[in-house]
Amino acid sequence: MTGNVVNTLHNHESNNSSTPLLAPAFYGWLDISGADANGTTNAINMKQALNSPLTITSTASDSASKNYLASTAEVYEANNISVTVIGTPWWPTKDLTALAEQQSHAATLLNLYESEGHGCAKRIQGSFAFVIIDNNNQTLFCGVDRLASIPLYYTQCDKHIIFGSTAGTVLAHDSVSTRLRDQGLYNYVYFHMVPSPTPIYEGMSKLLAGHSICWKDGAISQDRYWLPTFKKTQSSSFEDKCEELRITLKDSVKRSIPQNKSVAAFLSGGLDSSTVTGMLSELSDNQAHAYSIGFSAKGYDEMAFARITAKHFGVKLHEYYVTPEDIVDALPKIVASYDEPFGNSSALPAYFCAKEAAKDGVQLLLGGDGGDELFAGNERYAKQKVFEVYNSIPKGLRCNAIEPLLKAFPKKLPLVSKVNSYVNQANVPLPGRMQTYNFLNQHAPSEIFNDDFVNQISTTYPLELLESVYNAPENATSLSRMLFLDWQFTLADNDLRKVSHMCALAGVEVAYPMLDDAMLELACEIPDDWKLKGQKLRYFYKEAMTNWLPNETITKKKQGFGLPFGVWMQTHKPLQDLAYESLLKLKNRSYFKVEFLDHLIKLHRDGHAAYYGELIWILMVLELWLESKGKG
Repeated sequence: MTGNVVNTLHNHESNNSSTPLLAPAFYGWLDISGADANGTTNAINMKQALNSPLTITSTASDSASKNYLASTAEVYEANNISVTVIGTPWWPTKDLTALAEQQSHAATLLNLYESEGHGCAKRIQGSFAFVIIDNNNQTLFCGVDRLASIPLYYTQCDKHIIFGSTAGTVLAHDSVSTRLRDQGLYNYVYFHMVPSPTPIYEGMSKLLAGHSICWKDGAISQDRYWLPTFKKTQSSSFEDKCEELRITLKDSVKRSIPQNKSVAAFLSGGLDSSTVTGMLSELSDNQAHAYSIGFSAKGYDEMAFARITAKHFGVKLHEYYVTPEDIVDALPKIVASYDEPFGNSSALPAYFCAKEAAKDGVQLLLGGDGGDELFAGNERYAKQKVFEVYNSIPKGLRCNAIEPLLKAFPKKLPLVSKVNSYVNQANVPLPGRMQTYNFLNQHAPSEIFNDDFVNQISTTYPLELLESVYNAPENATSLSRMLFLDWQFTLADNDLRKVSHMCALAGVEVAYPMLDDAMLELACEIPDDWKLKGQKLRYFYKEAMTNWLPNETITKKKQGFGLPFGVWMQTHKPLQDLAYESLLKLKNRSYFKVEFLDHLIKLHRDGHAAYYGELIWILMVLELWLESKGKG
């Protein structure tokens, strides 16, 4: 099959004064009405909204089916079909790998599309998003990888669909509304980010991980082309699987390292970043480099563990200590750079880490994200296992004996109070039980939001969304379902958005070896009692890495790049002013009750600084984001 690579255009200086984002991207539309008179203007506006320093390749059709496709990767055109694949895809067979090397990823995907139709989405692996515009039957087919490492937004009308890897490019099309969705604002406060598939903008959608869509004749169909199968038993020995993990990890890191780029690693000092850093060191011809962030705040600084790992593997460690002044200076820029409000405060240290690497000429950073969600390393998994013990007791015994007996004891007795709390939480089914300490469970929505706002949204939507993802895997255990839930809400919608975007803003690329498809498949083969043995988190992984990682790394408590905002805000006046001024401005909007915003400040000062500091943070970020987007 032969085809064309079309219209390679170099970016010229645009009217967009924001910092360019170094990230793979595409955008475009398909219009079957034949009436798009503003095609040239829309193409220009969408390119300016992307504000990419990368070369843009585009193709357009003058047939009755008006379409436009632009990409930072190749746009390949053959047989009246246009294809682009962005990211770092790879192929599961030697034949497909050879074809990609001889021609391109886009040409390989087109070949699969013509032979297998929509089944081609199952064959591509790695970090990717793709678009196929088929002019033969006037359809748009597009999808994202198994963890949606690259997002895909779209808006559909009767006769056309607009798409892009950023919400900003979609919004730049003149037929797309820029109005905010009240439900999206509520979801942001609930999740501290805006999860798929419902972005902050009205009429817009965002693909869930492992999904593709097909748009034809004004109708859209969505397909979950990939769903993990979790094994409950394992025929291989524990030792053999440990060896397989070590080999797979090394292969995944190797696959993430391009030959022609300067590569370093994020290093927090935890299990995953230490593993990736160690593998990078073993695979590097010269001394490997790693970048770490520290905080001058008790209980938040992990630099000592990063130093242990660096010394253990002979890695050159680059350290940067984030200050409250850094936060005040950088936060408005960082908040404004996001398409949607994003409240994960550890975006700030990730940015400074990536910025330091970019200053030193690093072109690609390896992130350690994903190991906890693949191999059961989060405390909440062990905690929920404790509650599941109660649910294993026959329901009749619980309802007719245990719970009535508890009610007979005075509730003020400390032990009785604790047991009641345990029983009450155990009686909440998963995944809702994991949201016990969510702000919107600790405080009723009617306490936080204005009545008119609450009447316009569904307060049950977030839990319904969680349940739909939690229940998707077939014949899975509660632990496997919790892991899968985190693949969407902790990784796809949160951690990957955080790290990828901060790297793009700093001007450095990023890859996630822990989340390689081969690692996903291996994780699905590991039984629950290997991943979480009793209350021992990541048991299998730690056993596999013992005697290779430093012992201090194996035994340390998980922490990461958490920002001590709540602590700093108690003593740092400029940070206090930024937060309180943002809350003051938020009072003038129609979303929140003024009395709650006032009470929140008191709760932070007199109550739990870290807990309510986080709520102040996400509301401050919301106000700064609304301001940056000109939302009154």
